[in-house]
Amino acid sequence: MPKVSRTTASETVKLDGLEVRLEHMDGGYSVCFESHKADANLAPLFKGLPDDRCQLPRWGYVVNGKTSFRFADHEETYEAGDAYYVPPGHVPVHHAGAEIIEFSPTEALGATMAVVMKNIGMDA
Repeated sequence: MPKVSRTTASETVKLDGLEVRLEHMDGGYSVCFESHKADANLAPLFKGLPDDRCQLPRWGYVVNGKTSFRFADHEETYEAGDAYYVPPGHVPVHHAGAEIIEFSPTEALGATMAVVMKNIGMDA
């Protein structure tokens, strides 16, 4: 069985206040190890996706701190020790000091990241 850790993940994405180490695994899923250094509302990154919201399903675990997701009608927050599932149709909210591990379908992650990178002026 293949394995990956934050230190062995083959890709790194760095944005202001965020570092993501990721690996695309067998079976069509990717794992992301995220470190959040600053608070951030990421709504502008998802402009152009349906309802201007992230359409990526996420299964995750909060290692440290907390993470939140805004939906059209409510917000959900998960804290250290919580495992979660977040369906499509959300906007992630970063909280400084958060460390999370997330799993998502690789194909959906790629489509989402293409829009995000375009919105920040970078090629995917």
